[in-house]
Amino acid sequence: MLMLNRSALVVMPKSPFLRWLHSVDPTSSDLGLNDLREDPTIYLLDEYDDDVIATALVEAAFADIFEEQLAGWWQDESVWPDNRTFDMFCQWFEYRIHSMLIDLSGEPLILEDA
Repeated sequence: MLMLNRSALVVMPKSPFLRWLHSVDPTSSDLGLNDLREDPTIYLLDEYDDDVIATALVEAAFADIFEEQLAGWWQDESVWPDNRTFDMFCQWFEYRIHSMLIDLSGEPLILEDA
């Protein structure tokens, strides 16, 4: 087993995100919040020693995460919300950060650009 020098950020949409998706994508009307949260995205961040640093890591990454979440459901940036702030991110997404990642796989890590 290998311990990774990263922390994990699990991000799950909340109701404002679902309302936005329904407003821009007519084919999404059958989707509910549970559908969007079924397989949440996990982001790797730097390690952290305390909650202040953990919050700072999320604040530093929220803009990229917000864009990735929007693009994952709707590519037309013209209908993405403007002025995306960290407060808005917290309203649109639930997140949990985990400090310990242990790699149980025997397979090598393969890095690919997203």
